[in-house]
Amino acid sequence: MGNLLSSLPKTIHASLALAIILFLGLFFANGGMEFDRLFWSWLTRLAHVVVAIMWIGLLWYFNFVQIPNMPKIPDEQKPAIGKVIAPAALFYFRWAAFLTVITGLILALLNDYAHEAMTLGIGSGGGKYTAIGIGMWLGLYMAFNVWFVIWPNQKRALGIVECEPDVKAKSARTAMLFSRTNTLLSLPMLLSMVIAQNLY
Repeated sequence: MGNLLSSLPKTIHASLALAIILFLGLFFANGGMEFDRLFWSWLTRLAHVVVAIMWIGLLWYFNFVQIPNMPKIPDEQKPAIGKVIAPAALFYFRWAAFLTVITGLILALLNDYAHEAMTLGIGSGGGKYTAIGIGMWLGLYMAFNVWFVIWPNQKRALGIVECEPDVKAKSARTAMLFSRTNTLLSLPMLLSMVIAQNLY
């Protein structure tokens, strides 16, 4: 067991295998399954939730852990964060944001509410469409911030892209402010997504 848990790839593969076994057990215990729209909707929703957890989890890691604790780290140790940890976290952060948006849009198309949600339920009674639409628009705005504001500024702030020291400092502040903006919007976005399941 120690060998399994000492390797992240082995741990993830084992987790995936357990999930597949559980999936098969639950579906076959319920009379089998069909590869219909309901199945693909369920599978897409699972993928959407998994990548969203990665995205928002890393957003909160940056804002609750990394940013507040950077001033406490001795200067000689900061390069380990800036050159190793932050770039790796930002890789998963930005691609999780991208996949969250893609799986969310596919899910909306599979369940025939993409148009109603994107128009915030105007003309179709509101309710769940307004709620999920608000969540979708907030998610799109947050993902835009990740790719077109936070990531370009972080590249300068971390020295991935060379720039003047004053530009580097300004970029670090811009990345932090937009990261905080996404943190501000994260709970309303999550609330909108979750509450939509209980509205009509």
